[in-house]
Amino acid sequence: MLNFAVVKISPPPDVNLIFGQAHFIKAAEDLFEALVNAVPGVKFGLAFCEGSGPCLVRSEGNDLELKKAASEKALELACGHCFLIYLRGAYPINVLDKVKAVPEVCGVYAATANPLEVVVAETEQGRGVIGVVDGYKSKGIETDADVAARRGFLRKIGYKL
Repeated sequence: MLNFAVVKISPPPDVNLIFGQAHFIKAAEDLFEALVNAVPGVKFGLAFCEGSGPCLVRSEGNDLELKKAASEKALELACGHCFLIYLRGAYPINVLDKVKAVPEVCGVYAATANPLEVVVAETEQGRGVIGVVDGYKSKGIETDADVAARRGFLRKIGYKL
């Protein structure tokens, strides 16, 4: 048996997400510690799909709304050892190095504010992530005006002088 599905993840307004794969039950607590140590005051909820034993969605966070949203979406994904982090008050760029440095983290599929489509395969054993569609199809090559707008945006949000 082999079936494919697409699970859509649309982050709540003003929320970014990080979607990845880890191993071992302590990933949820270690990801919590990585986030609170990366950005003081960051608000987040995270969920980790346990891939053995009781196979529960484990969740942590300091924002109940984001923790609940991450848990519900992780249960819909139901892919062993995947994790989902919803961030408010920080961008993935602010925490990604800390997330990737967590010993249990195997990899990161996406870090974005875009809607995702997660391509999932299901076998008799379980479910796994095949890939991720992050955002939308490219529409063209940037013009000089687009370059100016991109550079202006980065300065507006404080990432360039």
